[in-house]
Amino acid sequence: MDLDAFTAVHRPQWERLKVLARKRRLTGAEADELLELYQSVSAQLSLIRSVAAESALSASLSAILATARTRFTGAKSNFFVDVARFFVISLPVAFYRLRWLTLAVGAAFVVVGVLFGVWTAGNPGVMAALGSDSRLQQLVNHDFVDYYSENPAASFAGSVWTNNAWIAAQCVALGITGVFVPYSLFMNAQGVGMTAGVMFAYGRGDTFFSYILPHGLMELTSIFIAGAAGLRIFWSWVSPGPRSRLDSLAREGRALMTTAIGLVFVLFVSGLVEAFVTPSPLPVWAKITIGALVLAGYWSYTLVLGRRAWLAGETGDLSADDAGAAAISA
Repeated sequence: MDLDAFTAVHRPQWERLKVLARKRRLTGAEADELLELYQSVSAQLSLIRSVAAESALSASLSAILATARTRFTGAKSNFFVDVARFFVISLPVAFYRLRWLTLAVGAAFVVVGVLFGVWTAGNPGVMAALGSDSRLQQLVNHDFVDYYSENPAASFAGSVWTNNAWIAAQCVALGITGVFVPYSLFMNAQGVGMTAGVMFAYGRGDTFFSYILPHGLMELTSIFIAGAAGLRIFWSWVSPGPRSRLDSLAREGRALMTTAIGLVFVLFVSGLVEAFVTPSPLPVWAKITIGALVLAGYWSYTLVLGRRAWLAGETGDLSADDAGAAAISA
């Protein structure tokens, strides 16, 4: 086959296909013409490849066909549009849907922590079980404070971030069990409460709060959010409402895994505060103010953007095309 002659005969079709593929709006007749040309040029490309598979001509036609195929199969959304949608709509609405459950989980955590703190500080037997007087003196006077500065700030921030993000992801992913979230939150509340009890028993309660509050306001809130997401997933199959259990679980799981991804960013911020602000020489009031501003930023983001997305009908779930087909039970 003479490629030059073949090209001379069919080039007008190729040029027309290129024009239609790049046109912003097509009439009905132009759309039909686009499909017809696509089929014809595809057959021509197969013929050319049988003669010269790696030619510049075949590469050029492949590019034209790819552009044309995008017009009638649909293009994937722009990456930057997807990222903007995630942070402006999907993530804040996922947080917004959990707002009341987050507060409930946080309240339960605080109650358990306070009870353990009071129990620890007021019972010499409990204090003795935790360690000798010299060991506890070492904890309240050195170990508790040194923990935040014994490693370089950057590496400490990375370590705290990955550890907390892993805990949050587990709470969301294993929330379906209905057991992991209450157990994990209870153990964390117990640990924080008993540490506080020891610090208060030795007259270092002010030190406890000055080192916990700057980063803990956001860090603990993140754990509460993760716990709330896990409990929401668990409840989605316990009480699915009008949907099947599988469909209800799938919808909540897709929407709330957004929460797990978002918490990675939130915990990154709290990790920076823990590494660079908590052990810093700033006045205590300044450190706590920074932590409070971070927390206020989270709630403003959630309540403003999240409420707006919620009122617009968003849930944080994937679009129908991305979510795929759902099985319907009789």
